[in-house]
Amino acid sequence: MMEILSQSAGLVFTPYVMAVILAASIFGLFVGAIPGLSATMAAALLVPVTFFMDPVPALGAIIATSAMALFAGDIPAALLRMPGTPSSAAYVDDLHRLTREGKIARALGACLLFSASGGLIASVILILGAPLLARFAANFSSDEYFWLACLGLSCAVIIFAHSPLKGLISLLIGLLIATIGTDLSTGYARYTFGYTNLIGGIGFIPAVIGMFAFAEILKYATSTDTTATREPMVNSKAGGFFAETIFLFRNFWRNHLRGSFIGTVTGVLPGAGGGVATWISYAISLRFAGKSKDPDIRALGSITEASSANNSSLGGAWIPTLVFGIPGDAITAVVLGVLLVHGITPGPQVFVRTPELVYSLFIIFILANLLMIPLGILAIRWAGVILRVPRAALMSVIVLIAIIGAFAVNNALFDVGVMLSLGFLAFLMQKYGFPVAPTILALVLAPIVEQNFLMSLMKARGSLTGLVDRPVAIILAIMTISMWLMPVYGYFRRYIIERRKQSMH
Repeated sequence: MMEILSQSAGLVFTPYVMAVILAASIFGLFVGAIPGLSATMAAALLVPVTFFMDPVPALGAIIATSAMALFAGDIPAALLRMPGTPSSAAYVDDLHRLTREGKIARALGACLLFSASGGLIASVILILGAPLLARFAANFSSDEYFWLACLGLSCAVIIFAHSPLKGLISLLIGLLIATIGTDLSTGYARYTFGYTNLIGGIGFIPAVIGMFAFAEILKYATSTDTTATREPMVNSKAGGFFAETIFLFRNFWRNHLRGSFIGTVTGVLPGAGGGVATWISYAISLRFAGKSKDPDIRALGSITEASSANNSSLGGAWIPTLVFGIPGDAITAVVLGVLLVHGITPGPQVFVRTPELVYSLFIIFILANLLMIPLGILAIRWAGVILRVPRAALMSVIVLIAIIGAFAVNNALFDVGVMLSLGFLAFLMQKYGFPVAPTILALVLAPIVEQNFLMSLMKARGSLTGLVDRPVAIILAIMTISMWLMPVYGYFRRYIIERRKQSMH
């Protein structure tokens, strides 16, 4: 173990890798602080740059960028009442109210401290939990992987949409796109319509860049909202930050631990992520804060708990990504693409074949969260400058990066067309209330479902009972089918209640 840690530290603590992590951190803070630009978008924009890096700096850049962007989304939420990332939306009103009352050091100080601390707690859980889970998962067969991927798809439907029906439609769109390419069982091309460029399927990297980056560009281009360019309404100086640290930890350590635990567990669920974790933690904090009559204490408790969950969910999402190759959220879906581009196949064997790479990522997780505090303080102080960057100029740069990134995968203009097409599709989906994340997760998980389904059928000579002939597979099958039945049960329950009310009247 000490030898592996020594090798991992040698891979991380080099001038080049440290410079990459620092630059990626600054980039993540900048993108996260711009209202409307998500942490997923920041990670997607970095993908083209990672093609020219070794795996450790490439993945380190993604980790640092996403961790910083998740925190930075709190800055415009506090100053403008506009969440920089979707994860900050849960507690935006509390943040903005405290800021307008002149308590910006206390409000954003809580976000920064507990985002960094929550990320560190999740890093420890990742370091301890991922190798243990990998040893357990080493015994998985195609049966378990099939049901695990189905469970991930089911979670995406229920978690990512207010309407399970819209989540299901979004998932089906992703599955339909994933069928384009070559049939795994026969080797024949399917749904290619004679285009040889489609024989290998839809490129995942152009799809990610299009559906997260280009869709945001279209959204901005068609928006009539001008509030994103307005000046901060309060002084953004964060004086007295350190004076608040002891007060915050002394009064809100329970909220911090609870939020970190909820965030990590939620992150492990395939398809959940920071947005879901923050809303769950925020709702729980309100229930526990009911005894306090001080509105500031209630607000700070909610901010503490939700921001702890926000960043801890990122570490949790890496657990299923590394162990099973199943992304925990949209950011790790991007990470999965980067891993595959560098010839690394996630799964239990990655802990055996390249343990130095895995532990390098663990070290980078800790570094990124420690680096968040000094850089976060600077970002809070310079927030006014960041928020005054013209959106039109920023979007022009993003268009250029998106086109170059899509082209650079295979040096093919066809991939640029894929990026533009799927970006337009994602724009329409968002416009009409359909979540995009289930579509992306379907592109990742559909090949896993198809490949393992066919392998299980071949082993069982065509019998479907082969999918449930192992204990763990049976447990996963029950969990998955239960997820499918939950919306049906909820519908019939509401229907019966309504009928009873009508009969009483």
